[in-house]
Amino acid sequence: MSPDAPALMDTYARWPVSFVRGEGSWLFTAGGEPYLDLAGGIAVTVLGHAHPAVTNAVAGQAASLVHCSNLYRIPLQEALASRLAGMTGLPRAFFCNSGAEANEAAIKLARRHAWIQGGPARHLIITLSGSFHGRTLGALSATAQPKYQEGFGPLVPGFASVPPGDLEALAAVLREHPGEACAVMLEPVLGEGGVVPLDFHYLKEVERLCRQHGVLLIVDEVQTGMGRTGSFLASQAAGIRPDVVTLAKGLANGVPIGAVLASEEVAAGFVPGSHGSTFGGNPLACAAALATLDVLESEDLAGRALRLGGQLEAGLRRLAEEQTIARAVRGRGLMLALEVGAPASEVVAACLEERLLVTSAGPRTVRLLPALTLLPAEAEEGLERLGRALKGVVA
Repeated sequence: MSPDAPALMDTYARWPVSFVRGEGSWLFTAGGEPYLDLAGGIAVTVLGHAHPAVTNAVAGQAASLVHCSNLYRIPLQEALASRLAGMTGLPRAFFCNSGAEANEAAIKLARRHAWIQGGPARHLIITLSGSFHGRTLGALSATAQPKYQEGFGPLVPGFASVPPGDLEALAAVLREHPGEACAVMLEPVLGEGGVVPLDFHYLKEVERLCRQHGVLLIVDEVQTGMGRTGSFLASQAAGIRPDVVTLAKGLANGVPIGAVLASEEVAAGFVPGSHGSTFGGNPLACAAALATLDVLESEDLAGRALRLGGQLEAGLRRLAEEQTIARAVRGRGLMLALEVGAPASEVVAACLEERLLVTSAGPRTVRLLPALTLLPAEAEEGLERLGRALKGVVA
């Protein structure tokens, strides 16, 4: 139990700082101290903090209607579904409140689709080692990282995992379970698994194997979507067409929302009563999401993520050349990681002393997920602060 917050469950190792205000890529304490935010609420604030377009949309919608049950039509939800269909080519949407819920819904949809097609035997979902799909029990069962699963067994059955990048391992599971597999589920860039981008050729071959064996391809774009890696969906840059895509995090710039997008055939698996969400797709969240998409498209923030990501990546590579503690750089767009020769938590702590916010993604991986509106000068400032922080950590 945290001595400073005895009424809260002890689920987070919180850093000893709190913020009362945000503006762009900066967060401010009650005393007015500014912190440069390169964590972005873990890939959530794609437009930065307190973006006026989202602020105005939320304030205006809150003044008229925050919530309306999904028992009735919600025009803003219909507009958001149409907008996402146009941006992804997936014509049907279901809305929920988080990435974990979106992935839970995708798992249910895949199994329901398989059940309609051929009965309950087709239930196996194959994921990648090191993946992260959420903390609810079904999404946790899909998450192939034992450290997140410890103490929560028995997990939901019907999942198998293979190493990322190993096509033969995936093909072997598909061959060994004929008539059982219903989907392959993956992240185009493994997020919590260390920011590991999957090769485009590998992704295309995974798609080919899915088509060959008649299984669905589910792409978890919760962290990689919304332009972060240089295209609206990371899977679009690879030239693949998933059957199901999940979104959340940056979709409404901090207002909770998740989405499952699917083809017509697959979406037909959900019928009235088969799935639902009390709060999913309410007017407030949809207004925030539509405003976020407006800015994302009008300012070509996906293209900006590529350009600015190149600047940050080059700066990280300079640090890796100059400082022995910095070992390797990887990522795509504005989803970047620096592998370090010390516990990542020590580097994060040292960055906090420099009033720089970054996160870890594994024991020795420091992760950067800044706003797509980050200014070039702010990127350089962040690199300078990170460089100073690294000098204070012993490898």
